[in-house]
Amino acid sequence: MSGSNLLTVLSVRPSRGLVDEKFQVVVENLFPGQEVTLHSQMRSDDDDVWHAYGHYVSDDEGTVKVAEHVCVGGSYEGTEPMGLLWSMKPVPGSRTEVRLRKTDVSQPMVVHISVYRGHISQGFGEAGAVARVVAERWYMAPGVRRLDVTEGKVRGTLFLPPGPGPFPAILDMWGGGGGLVEYRSALLASHGYVSLALDYMSHKTMADLSVEVGNQYFEAAFAILTEHPQVCRDRVAMYGLSFGTSVALAMAVYSSVVQPRCLVCVNGSHVQQEWGSLNDILKELAKNVHKTRYDEEQRVIWRDLLLPIPSDPSQKVAMGNLQCPLLLIVGEDDQNWPTLESAKDMEKMMEEAGNRHLLTVLSYPRAGHLIEPPYTPHVRSSNFMIAQSRKKVLVLWGGEVVAHSRAQEDSWRKTLAFLQQHLYGPDPEAPGDQ
Repeated sequence: MSGSNLLTVLSVRPSRGLVDEKFQVVVENLFPGQEVTLHSQMRSDDDDVWHAYGHYVSDDEGTVKVAEHVCVGGSYEGTEPMGLLWSMKPVPGSRTEVRLRKTDVSQPMVVHISVYRGHISQGFGEAGAVARVVAERWYMAPGVRRLDVTEGKVRGTLFLPPGPGPFPAILDMWGGGGGLVEYRSALLASHGYVSLALDYMSHKTMADLSVEVGNQYFEAAFAILTEHPQVCRDRVAMYGLSFGTSVALAMAVYSSVVQPRCLVCVNGSHVQQEWGSLNDILKELAKNVHKTRYDEEQRVIWRDLLLPIPSDPSQKVAMGNLQCPLLLIVGEDDQNWPTLESAKDMEKMMEEAGNRHLLTVLSYPRAGHLIEPPYTPHVRSSNFMIAQSRKKVLVLWGGEVVAHSRAQEDSWRKTLAFLQQHLYGPDPEAPGDQ
């Protein structure tokens, strides 16, 4: 029943949850067939305001259920339970070419959701909302602890799940933008893993450690996890994005110290000198800087710097020697790294060596380079600070909004399942576990 004497009710459940949890947004006490606009807005840690909106028509009961009803227009269309998050963009007049990234994981992302009469596409600040609600989206679950790591020359942040443990652990490595990126590690700890977010390409670490940012540095970081009293020392994984993939693959194949239980690699490559350091990879890329391309908007395309994939085995990680399961996540429209070509070559190398059974490939058409936790807004390009030179450039990452968002949701779900299988599952070599 609906009528003019009833107040419109807007609800979101859960109102407090993890960033990878779906929520239910429901509007009640509308007239049947009433046109309304749902609007979401949040302020990032970088002080940018992001928003999204969807046009809906209430059902015969005067209700709109975002998870079930069709959005007929707005920043997304169709039946999209989380469209109010993944379709977010900076509000008009904001800074351009920015990303939505959490820098203070001890605080939630606060999302303001409002409902307006009619189908509107602008002027949300001036229009009068008929109902409002607030949702908190957390990377850190209750009880997760955050600890700074400054052990030897290793710099990072350790996240511990609630409870005494011991827990499986993950060494979490981001890419060439450098700096300490904590939010994925915080979310992994919320799912029961000790996670070390490693700083290895910031201006400070590159300057202080020089060639030591390579084999010894990553071995020391891995040892911090294996020797921690709340970690199962034989159940430690590595998780790499972009440059982090290069590190994870090389360490898993060549290091006698780093022996991961499994690997998760997102949009990277195996092309690098045999058992070379991080600086060796950077020098090789610098040699090929002439292959840099620009699109019509002068956005940098770096994917050609490692193409063609070399046939010389000494210029690639010896994937045939990999001895642990590998989950390889591929955005087929990656404009930053030759991800698809690299994945095909890695698969070929492992097939020829007889260890193809260790490889799982998740390949996503029209997905770009920055495959993040689910419901993170897609950005096709953004400003990027090169860690070594501190030079800012505009980089084309690739991807299309809907396909990329689907890839983030699907790959994260399968990543958690992969980690659960190999870090919490039975030891495949133990008697009776077959």
